[in-house]
Amino acid sequence: MWDWIVNVLFQILALIQQFAVDWGLSIIILVVIIRLLLTPLMIKSSKSTARMQVLTPKIQEIQERYADDPQRQSQEMQKFYAENKFSPFGGCLPLLIQMPILCALFTLLQHLGDYFDGETFSFYGILPNLQTSVAATLPQGFGVAAPYVVALLLFAILTLIPQLYMSRNQTGAQAQTMKTTAIIMSVFMLFIGWSLPAGVLLYYDVSSAWQVAQQIFVTQKVIDKAKAEEEERMANAPIEVDVVRREHKPRPHKKK
Repeated sequence: MWDWIVNVLFQILALIQQFAVDWGLSIIILVVIIRLLLTPLMIKSSKSTARMQVLTPKIQEIQERYADDPQRQSQEMQKFYAENKFSPFGGCLPLLIQMPILCALFTLLQHLGDYFDGETFSFYGILPNLQTSVAATLPQGFGVAAPYVVALLLFAILTLIPQLYMSRNQTGAQAQTMKTTAIIMSVFMLFIGWSLPAGVLLYYDVSSAWQVAQQIFVTQKVIDKAKAEEEERMANAPIEVDVVRREHKPRPHKKK
């Protein structure tokens, strides 16, 4: 489905390899380029998330007020979104655009040998073979498998950290649910990464480390600023009064 994206990434990686020499370094450079290109989408998604956090109490108020009238509830929700120029799916679109690119990059790195026939793939001797996995190196002894095990542990830990960081913006049961989900995902990643090629682990480690740094130094600032702007806008917005007009009955005439 995204073969053409894989081919574009293949051409970029081949170009990088001409001057980077080391395949591990080439993968890191490619990840950085992809992440830089996706940064505007990330910022847009973060702003949408921030606005959603500010608007959620009002949305819940509408849902509770018209709980017995689904049709009126839907109308009021659409009206509220239109007045605030907000789409509940605004934060999803950037993520949907990113997914084919990241999946194509995953496909390319998982089948490096098919795209670059006859090459030896290594990362400066740290990971001597980027096509092998933790499962394949353990029988050779822990000394051989150690760097691959470290890459696998980083794979799980760097999956956990962003989720825990995001849970700081939530409260109560929702925050606890996010933390529990993050831990389960992290353990799940250990099983997934067990048989993945080291090149894929390297890609995920670098990409996740970028995401963590981006969340700390960029995303959180974007969210805080967007939330402050939205709160100020909501505070200055005119107060709407839901007026219900009563039908006046005609006054009875006095009998003569």
